[in-house]
Amino acid sequence: MNFNPLYASRELVHQIEDSGTHIMVTLDIAEIFDKVHGLLHESGLGRIVVCPMTGILPGVKKVLFSLLKRGDLARVPADDRHVPFARLIDNDGAPAPVAIDPAEDLAVLQYTGGTTGVPKGAMLTHANLTANTDQVRHWFVGMRPGEESLLGVLPLFHVFAMTTVMNFGISIGAELILLPRFELKRLLETVASRKPTLFPAVPTIFNAISTAPETARFDLSSIKYCISGGAPLPVEVKRSFEKLTGCVVVEGYGLTESSPVAVCNPLTGANKAGSIGIPLPGTVVEIRNLEDRCKRMPQGERGEVCLVGPQVMKGYWRKPDETADTIVDGRLHTGDVGYMDEDGYTFLVDRIKDLILSGGYNVYPRNIEEAIYLHPSVAETVVIGIPDDYRGQSAKAFVTLRPGEELTAADLMEFLDDKLSPIEMPAEIEFRDELPKTMIGKLSKKELVEEEAAKRGGV
Repeated sequence: MNFNPLYASRELVHQIEDSGTHIMVTLDIAEIFDKVHGLLHESGLGRIVVCPMTGILPGVKKVLFSLLKRGDLARVPADDRHVPFARLIDNDGAPAPVAIDPAEDLAVLQYTGGTTGVPKGAMLTHANLTANTDQVRHWFVGMRPGEESLLGVLPLFHVFAMTTVMNFGISIGAELILLPRFELKRLLETVASRKPTLFPAVPTIFNAISTAPETARFDLSSIKYCISGGAPLPVEVKRSFEKLTGCVVVEGYGLTESSPVAVCNPLTGANKAGSIGIPLPGTVVEIRNLEDRCKRMPQGERGEVCLVGPQVMKGYWRKPDETADTIVDGRLHTGDVGYMDEDGYTFLVDRIKDLILSGGYNVYPRNIEEAIYLHPSVAETVVIGIPDDYRGQSAKAFVTLRPGEELTAADLMEFLDDKLSPIEMPAEIEFRDELPKTMIGKLSKKELVEEEAAKRGGV
């Protein structure tokens, strides 16, 4: 199971408890290790396998790191709950064979908030991951196994990176050039010096590269193919990056529940602007009626986008009701609204899901709302997505206070600092005397979304 190290401790505890995680593998970097170490006392976590940062560095950098960055390393207790990586691999290298049923046995629990914001573990089998890796591999027409180099800047705990960087890269024998985080100058220097040919990324990264003045000083022409995912790809961002590098950028689409890639624009042939493309091999896209899931919509008419294919998950971990609601007669109901044109290209027009796509990450308003509610001065809060030129979308929180209480946006942001990851932090906080409600008294987001759209000219 993949854990996001940027998650707040309470989010990590929930995921540990829900999944039954007993062993966690981490680095000896204090910033990460100290958070994981605390989980030994806050959750059911039993042991930590600690990997030395110096173990992944080449000779000179290893020495320099030991001399100059010693203060960044954690003090690891010498007890049975902390297992050095060296001890873990101190064996004959010949493990006993384990019987695997690829179609039934789980390879990973990949957590997603789905439509409710409550994290759920998508049960991805060995067959799911193998199939999706193979589908992506066949999509890259002209790719040369054993000769490509792939630049990975997306974090591998993200399902998009897990498949398009790690699994895909290993399957084609590509050199993996991994960067620990997105830093523009370092990325540009890496492309110019290491000459990667493949570059999966999210629109935010492509946009940052295209619009930065310093980009003109670097040679990016080695990049041949890019697949964009995690958020809608603006047409202008695609065109700018292709003009800059001479590469082909294709927009893909998928969900954690589909391992994740299901639909993509082809690298050769029609690449329709604004479309998420056509189904990957072995994948079927159906547009279903929003009111009656048994009915398929005619070509060109809007409905819920549904997926059928070998990459579709087995279900949600220990959540049979949510599984039954999401997978119906073998169809994965995505919660997205779209239509299909006469050539089989799918276009997304709306989202059923109440989530915010920020820089390629799913940000769940409910999680932000729950964190805001922890402040004793807060009476009610509603979080929605607002347009963000850099990330695509960001969160905006509307807040009402308890009678007699006072609170500023800066104070609330400081309060949320250790409760939300940076990507979840609201870009704006607006205090109001009251928030809109439905007839039954439920907080309503519709009016707030419409107000924000009107402010921005209908966006």
